[in-house]
Amino acid sequence: MEKPRKKLLAGAMVLASLAALGSYTLLSSPKGTNITLASTTSTENSGLLGYLLPIFKGDSGIGVRVVAVGTGQAMRMAMKGDADVVLVHHRPSEELFVEEGYGVERISVMHNDFIIVGPASDPAGIKGVTDVAAALGRIRSSRAAFVSRGDDSGTHKRELSLWATLGFQPGDDDRDWYRESGSGQGATLNVASEMDAYCLSDRASWVTFGNKRGLELLVEGDPLLLNPYSVILVNPQKYPHIKAPEGQQFIDWLVSERGQQLIAAFRVEGQQLFFPDALDPTEE
Repeated sequence: MEKPRKKLLAGAMVLASLAALGSYTLLSSPKGTNITLASTTSTENSGLLGYLLPIFKGDSGIGVRVVAVGTGQAMRMAMKGDADVVLVHHRPSEELFVEEGYGVERISVMHNDFIIVGPASDPAGIKGVTDVAAALGRIRSSRAAFVSRGDDSGTHKRELSLWATLGFQPGDDDRDWYRESGSGQGATLNVASEMDAYCLSDRASWVTFGNKRGLELLVEGDPLLLNPYSVILVNPQKYPHIKAPEGQQFIDWLVSERGQQLIAAFRVEGQQLFFPDALDPTEE
């Protein structure tokens, strides 16, 4: 499949030239135009969307209403035609969404990473382990408390895929140590904090989480913890009411040099939380 940035190359070159001149402005849409973006909780709770969207509106005149839910719920929402664009982080689900005709094209935007956090006492002894499967194996064998989001989010899907590398699927026999919050990342971290339990989190949510109490970052750095995000326009041929021109304008802006530079510039407590991918020739 041709890479999205190649399809947008001519437009991106124009946008980059305007940005270099300090006069970057998208073609304006009528005042009051809004699109609905179904996105993950991490992009909202980290403050990234709160930082990007006012700038996009200033450039384009288009407002963006965000519905921040887990990836699975965001995509189900879009499959009902209740969103114009999705910004999510589970590649297999994204590819299936496009393959089944619900989305036009999956375009890489950025990445961050997942981490495992847990109590400072670290009963499973995983601190500093760089092999995430080995760390999860220690948690399982010690039956130390672990809290899963259990909400069909991108984070939950990744967690299950990591357990699967051990040939393990959490079941009823594991309820004494494996719990599900059925909630977003912040609420799940709160439960982990209360229970002195381990938890998988995206790094952005962890950095911006305010109730760390006795939790610490214990495992990071395994390539299996890479967390890529993609943006997809909901298919207007399937849902004629979709605001496709405005949705595409948002996507083009997000993957343009300006959008990518803004993503790279976003910081919380001096730390870069998201890393742009759209202009990387190795990304698909």
